Amino acid sequence: MNLLLAEVAQATQRLADAGVPSPRTDAEELAAYLHGVKRGELHTVPDADFDARYWEVVARREAREPLQHITGRAYFRYLELQVGPGVFVPRPETESVVGWAIDAVRAMDVVEPCIVDLCTGSGAIALALAQEVPRSRVYAVELSEDALVWTRKNMEGSRVELRQGDALTAFPDLDGQVDLVVSNPPYIPLTEWEYVAPEARDHDPQMALFSGEDGLDLIRGLERTAHRLLRPGGVVVIEHADTQGGQVPWIFTEERGWADAADHPDLNNRPRFATARKALP
Repeated sequence: MNLLLAEVAQATQRLADAGVPSPRTDAEELAAYLHGVKRGELHTVPDADFDARYWEVVARREAREPLQHITGRAYFRYLELQVGPGVFVPRPETESVVGWAIDAVRAMDVVEPCIVDLCTGSGAIALALAQEVPRSRVYAVELSEDALVWTRKNMEGSRVELRQGDALTAFPDLDGQVDLVVSNPPYIPLTEWEYVAPEARDHDPQMALFSGEDGLDLIRGLERTAHRLLRPGGVVVIEHADTQGGQVPWIFTEERGWADAADHPDLNNRPRFATARKALP
């Protein structure tokens, strides 16, 4: 074992003792980031090249600063995104949401599907859809100026049309023309603040996390936005907390113009997102 791998083993124990959920992965990611190699290449770093600053970044992660804030990057499906303070760090759970959305769009008999991402944050969802559905027209909206600093970096050179604004009133020019509306909105109940992981509670923007007493305030508003934007037969996909399984589909009722409302599991088989189809006239 070379010096770096020995240090990674010690760092793994320190991170585990601090309650970090994935201590080995994070210790290796930090080592790879600092030494300019891939995780699988740590064994190739000569002992003489060990960078003592490794223990500085380990201490930051030990204090529960998000790994992605330390490295400045987050991985999402086939993307590498720039992230940092002021923008919500995309989570692996959301990859299941995007996967379902991609399948839904591909199943539509539409040459150039129109897609809207509400509350885009880092731009992860919009960029993934633009990349994996090549002929799609993708639009995204974000309200926070702090988040938009990162969104604009990530979307530079992409074909996603980004706008700043309120998701509830966004894209009036697209009313009735959209094939798919997708969103990962804030959905944590204010009453659960103390139970949120430190990485999110202390570092993600509050407006990207919390939404009323039951966490569903914004989703209720987005239901109306999605109905306004979608063409008849168009589909909405909205992420929610695993504890909200069964609640969100009830927001998309037949009385409000929806059909086929359902919940779907993430990779851990926990209810993670709801979908519905705008009813035909």
